[in-house]
Amino acid sequence: MATQIALIVGLGNPGAEYEATRHNAGFWFVDELASAAGASWSSDSKFHGDVCKANLNGESVWLLKPMTYMNRSGQAIAALARYYKIEPEGILVAHDELDFEPGQVKIKKGGGHAGHNGLRDSIAHLGTKDFIRLRLGIGHPGNAKQVSDYVLGRPSQSDRTAIDDAIWQSTKVIPDMLQGDIEKAMRELHA
Repeated sequence: MATQIALIVGLGNPGAEYEATRHNAGFWFVDELASAAGASWSSDSKFHGDVCKANLNGESVWLLKPMTYMNRSGQAIAALARYYKIEPEGILVAHDELDFEPGQVKIKKGGGHAGHNGLRDSIAHLGTKDFIRLRLGIGHPGNAKQVSDYVLGRPSQSDRTAIDDAIWQSTKVIPDMLQGDIEKAMRELHA
């Protein structure tokens, strides 16, 4: 039996200055899930983030937005996962993905961090790479030296629309993921 998703994490940076930046695509995703479920966020210092319990298609799941800043995301994820005894295989981490164009989205099981500091810290704190990732394309600036400014910049209106469309498409496969059918979710999303 496949592990059901019990925790969905959106990676991003806290604060109004980062709210509309590409690096916050993960926050945008979990905000969409919370909104659709009518769930309200609350700050929880023991989990170093904003949390809510959402009922998604009849399944109860934790949503988390780490408020530790991107580079320390794993601290929040590991704290909540340990407290509620959620195995890494039951965690979905939504994050911005430089390697995909805006509008592209893929699900991946395990893997490295590919230079993404939020994933790097998550792997370090969880002690494993074996969690599920929802990779939300934001495009690449074309020059590695410009990556930091790029991810902390705002997408164009057309890019934001494409990212929002990818987020909406991704929400449609969440029921399969919550049932532990990651393969089916991948097939539907990658079709």
